[in-house]
This record gives sequence, structure tokens and C-alpha cells, in this order.
Amino acid sequence: MVDNMNDKPWALILGGSSGLGLATAKKLGSKGFNLIIIHRDRKSDLPQIASDFKEITSNGVECVAFNIDATNSKKQEDLILKISEAVKGSKISVLVHSIAKGNLKPMNSADALELNNQDFQLTINAMALSLHDWVKLLVKKELFAEDTRIIAFTSEGNRKAWQNYAAVSAAKVTLEAITRSIALEYASKGIKANCIQAGITDTKSMRMIPNSDLIVKEALKRNPNNRLTKPEDVANAAYLLTTEEAKWITGTILKVDGGESLR
Repeated sequence: MVDNMNDKPWALILGGSSGLGLATAKKLGSKGFNLIIIHRDRKSDLPQIASDFKEITSNGVECVAFNIDATNSKKQEDLILKISEAVKGSKISVLVHSIAKGNLKPMNSADALELNNQDFQLTINAMALSLHDWVKLLVKKELFAEDTRIIAFTSEGNRKAWQNYAAVSAAKVTLEAITRSIALEYASKGIKANCIQAGITDTKSMRMIPNSDLIVKEALKRNPNNRLTKPEDVANAAYLLTTEEAKWITGTILKVDGGESLR
């Protein structure tokens, strides 16, 4: 590992202040990556987030954070300029998409607001289409390295129907399709793109799903290893996809669930 921070590779994480995104940021930081983290959080959460980001820099790497909505197209161009300034002429070697911004309304309910077309659009735009937006911008601004790894997080909701999860499920399927197409159409740019399908993980986003406690109980019954997936399990796999040994892996969905999806 080199000592000069400017010689370290850069990773950009969209949604890196909690859950899988934060765990991946910590893992990559421990492996010598400088980090740029874009997150969207309330003021009351910022002290804890600042503490987490400070922990990352204890590895001797940079951690540049922007508390800005990465899905806001009007702010993306400005963010790109700030990112370009932050990397100081270096390139981004890893892009991690970990945005959790979606609607968890039911499709059919007698006593609650039901999912509508706008809810679907907001969710799919934030959790799927934003990946394409960022890849296109970073390619246009020539900020990607010659060998770039793109990693996006999906879930078993890509094929299973969970109550109140319809909009997110549609977003995950769209995200996977976009990731495959990025792997195909940007291969000439040296880009490799993959999704990680995490098992049920106890994160803030997971707890927002109605009846998440029932989903957790069911996951524990199904998992042959008798535990939930941890954010660190997913972060370990994300790091593996950044290595030289993973250079020929692209356009696929990697399950990181301890065998939970086997049954």
C-alpha cells in the first residue's frame, strides 16, 4: 500500500452513510481506497455519520463527503465538479450504488394510502435510473480509471413478492437490467459492472419495510447458516469485486446470503 494519498485509488459511493454503503466504505478504506461519499441525511444524524467517516480516515486515506441528494439531476453536474476537484487529477476506480430512497406503500389497502404511478417513478428513478445517470456523467467527464468496477446492491425482492415492496422490487429488477447493459455497452471503456444480491440484512432501510420482523424470522428459518447476512459480509464481497482477480467478472448477480435463497 502506498503512503501518498494522491497515489491511492478512489472509490465513489452513492449512499454511503449507513447500511451496506457505509460497511463497503469502511472495507474499501481499510484496503487503501480514498473515498468520496455522497449521502442524504438529516442534521440530527450527522454527528454519528461524521464519527463513522473519521474512522475511515484512521486508515490513512481521504474521505470526502457531500450531504447532497445524489438523485437530484440539477445537483449532479455541480457534484461532478466537486468530485473532480477532490480527486486532484486522479481517476475513480470504483463506483458503488447504494441508494435507498423508495416508496413502501401497499398496492391494495382499505385503510392506507396506496401505491401510485408517481411512487413507482420516484423509486425506480432513485434506486435504478440514477446509476445510469452517474455512469454517463462520469464517463462524459473522463473521471473513470481505465479499469473501473461498478457495484450495485439488489435483493431477493427482484423475484419474490413481499408486502409493500412492489415499487422497490420494480426498481431492483430495473437496476439489474441497467447493470447488465452497462457491462455490455461500456466494456470498451474498461468498465466492469455487477450486482450483489444481499441476504436479509439488519439495516435502517430494512427496518423501514412494514412487517420487517416477519421477514427476518422467515429468513432465519430459510438460511442454512442460521443467521442473517451482515453488512460486513456484503462489504467483503464488494471488495472482492474490486480486485485484480475479479477483473473478468462482469454483468452478473453475485448472491451474498449464506445460502438463504436456496430455499
